[in-house]
Amino acid sequence: MNWQSTRVSLLARVRNFQDETAWREFDAQYGELILRYGRRRGLSLCEAEDVRQMVWLGLLRVLEQFRYDPAKGRFRGYLGQTVRHAVHRYSNSRNQTPSLTLEEWTRALENPSDDGPPAVDEEWESEWRRHHLRKAFAVIRDDYSDRSVRMFQRLLRGDRVDEVARDFETTAAAVYKLQQRLKARLRRQIEKQVEDEDRLCE
Repeated sequence: MNWQSTRVSLLARVRNFQDETAWREFDAQYGELILRYGRRRGLSLCEAEDVRQMVWLGLLRVLEQFRYDPAKGRFRGYLGQTVRHAVHRYSNSRNQTPSLTLEEWTRALENPSDDGPPAVDEEWESEWRRHHLRKAFAVIRDDYSDRSVRMFQRLLRGDRVDEVARDFETTAAAVYKLQQRLKARLRRQIEKQVEDEDRLCE
């Protein structure tokens, strides 16, 4: 498996299918990312949800034999490979009868074939970055006033500093200072999230 560092406790806990708290935490961390990626690859919401469930079932099986090897890569690389392959298999099988069995799914997730999707997927990387941006922005919302967040959102959309200052009845200098402060905070939060994710398998 291509996993680098992670939190031992969570990985050890999700190996136990009965640990519902651990799986809820794991799903809260990555479920939306898988759904959004599936939608981006042309699946309906229901189809993307099917893929999410099958990825989790496949991971449950392979986690039982997982042995940590930091030389083999990062967690997001393995998860991305697994999800890409699941979407690929789902897209190729949804018009066939019968559909893939659970056994076929888990086998596919454990052993990606040569005719699967490309190893490097810019859509997955882009969705992964958006995923961390959304999570970081949620933290910022908790740390700053609604007014500051709304000003920052305007700036992120590309509005000019002087326009935001006028609409919020403040100075351009104050808006610029807010922009710099929240950008730095956002960057630090994303860096922390990525570090935590890289420690998921430690």
